Amino acid sequence: MAKLLRRVIRSHAHTLKAKKVVSANALFLIIAGTVILGFFVGTQSNQIMAFIGPVFGIKTYAGNIDLSSLQATYQALKANYDGKLSDQTLIDGANKGMVAAAGDTYTLFMNAKDAATFADDLSGNIGGGIGAEISIRSGKVTIIGVLKGDPAVNAGLQAGDTVLTINDESTTGMTVDQAVAKIRGDVGTTVKISISRAGETKDFTVTRATITSPSVTSSVAGGIGTLTISRFDSETSSLARAAAQDFKTQGVKAIILDLRDNGGGYVDAAQDVLGLWLDNKVVVTERTNGQVVSTLKSGSNALLAGLPTVVLVNGSSASASEIVAGALQDYKVAKLVGVKTFGKGSVQKLIDLPDGAELKVTIARWYTPNGKNITTQGITPDITATLTQADSDAGKDPQLDAAKKELGL
Repeated sequence: MAKLLRRVIRSHAHTLKAKKVVSANALFLIIAGTVILGFFVGTQSNQIMAFIGPVFGIKTYAGNIDLSSLQATYQALKANYDGKLSDQTLIDGANKGMVAAAGDTYTLFMNAKDAATFADDLSGNIGGGIGAEISIRSGKVTIIGVLKGDPAVNAGLQAGDTVLTINDESTTGMTVDQAVAKIRGDVGTTVKISISRAGETKDFTVTRATITSPSVTSSVAGGIGTLTISRFDSETSSLARAAAQDFKTQGVKAIILDLRDNGGGYVDAAQDVLGLWLDNKVVVTERTNGQVVSTLKSGSNALLAGLPTVVLVNGSSASASEIVAGALQDYKVAKLVGVKTFGKGSVQKLIDLPDGAELKVTIARWYTPNGKNITTQGITPDITATLTQADSDAGKDPQLDAAKKELGL
């Protein structure tokens, strides 16, 4: 019995030893296989993604481009140029040039700085500013509005003030963009502004602060609720719906939707805004290579449905603004007043690239509910009304007057 037990123990020990050898071999094969697979995936990742990407709705391209001529240009430039060259600047330039060669105005390469600026513009975060809206009136830089609670109004600046100097530099001949660029700066720093008000010159020193301009403002007067949307961002849906609820509470009899100078933004925000008038209706279709790839519907709970509505548009009303204006016009729930819109009937997607860069690329063309793509031709208003510089200088708004006349209020 003892001999049998020892034999069993020896046999068991031999089995354990054999298992250890097999396990070691298996472990080696697993490690080797993992390394080989990792190498294959690393070197063929584009091809793999091109194969499996469509299954998950991911667009990929596995091809390569011959950059030997670019490399030759780079080497010749570095060897011969009389001056300093930044490799990163050259890389950014090469990326921008390649994307620009697609020939589409809206397909852009943005480096990290450009991408951050684009995000701020879309969100309304202008960085360090004073909270004043600037325009040109009678050829002069003029404050036409101040944001409640922001530095400009707190310092005493008012709508109608003519800006004479910014940090002692005359504003004569300045464009709006030039004046705004000089007023903006780092948060916590100051800007000196000299203005003329009722024939009197006044000086102000204003401390810049972080300014976030809301995308939606509203007012009620004479039974008309005016909803002004300056862009379609992540806050637009909730702000517009809150304004609509306020209109209902105040018992407004008609609506003016002001989309003038609204360059667009997020399509889903446009869908939600349309849901204030249209209940779960198709508002836009997206097509790639002529084929419908997406059908988008409005939101629901149409608070403003049935209320007479006029939409104000101009040549700077673009993209998401045109989606809203086009859908309301197609469904005949609103009249458009103003001048022909910009004409941007394409959809862009933001794609993250290395080092904080982004690619904004046209992925589809959009069509109104009646099947119209407005690229280049824009949307023609039902009632044409112009707003000239002379009108602005005189504080007049013939387009708004035409809207009120159409509403009969």
